[in-house]
Amino acid sequence: MSSIGSVIWSSVGKKVITGLTGFFLIGFIVVHLLGNLTLFIGPAAFNEYAHFLETAAHGWLIYVFEAGMLVIFAFHIVAAVTVAVTDKMAARKTGYKYARNAGGRSRKTLASRSMIVSGIVIAFFVIAHIFLFKFNAGNPLPENADGTKNLYKVVVTAFKDPAFTAFTVIAMILLGLHLRHGFWSAFQSMGWTNDRWLPTLTRAALVVAIVLAIGFILLPIILFVNGDPNAMPLPGGH
Repeated sequence: MSSIGSVIWSSVGKKVITGLTGFFLIGFIVVHLLGNLTLFIGPAAFNEYAHFLETAAHGWLIYVFEAGMLVIFAFHIVAAVTVAVTDKMAARKTGYKYARNAGGRSRKTLASRSMIVSGIVIAFFVIAHIFLFKFNAGNPLPENADGTKNLYKVVVTAFKDPAFTAFTVIAMILLGLHLRHGFWSAFQSMGWTNDRWLPTLTRAALVVAIVLAIGFILLPIILFVNGDPNAMPLPGGH
């Protein structure tokens, strides 16, 4: 009898893991974008939002959340890469000669064929994102007059760098491509769709990908053009 571990890490099990972790990551992306939109309200609103995240549950919530996201992110990457490698090896054995849409449940597109590449770029972006915004690239974090962190200044200063802004835009375009395929394929991996509903899901995936990608692309561009790193929170704000 197969052990639980071997069942979970079987080809089907890894696809389920990829789909399930994908749903969690999409949820995180949506929440993260909503939180980032407070940048447009102003320094006080964004710093208040960041301060709440860092101090909720006496500061433990952010650590538990970050640890959980790290585990989910790691499982998503490992499961997705091993599934892709296994599928590629199987395709070579059957002698596939052309990359095309095979119809039915197969949806071979630029998005599906670039999943590994887009995933690698997104992973590098996440690392850079954490290094710059959480640790301020190894520099002391600027503080407001009340002693709280001025993360608004950290974010806007980072996006005043044209190279990082361009890298962010490219990464978010690839995120859109990743979501374009990943959204509907997550439902398929979980066994929650069929040929009747798949066209609807692929259209929904396109909408989700476009909305999220545009949301994340507009942020760095607007901050690069109009953001003021020296803007101060309103009196009484964190």
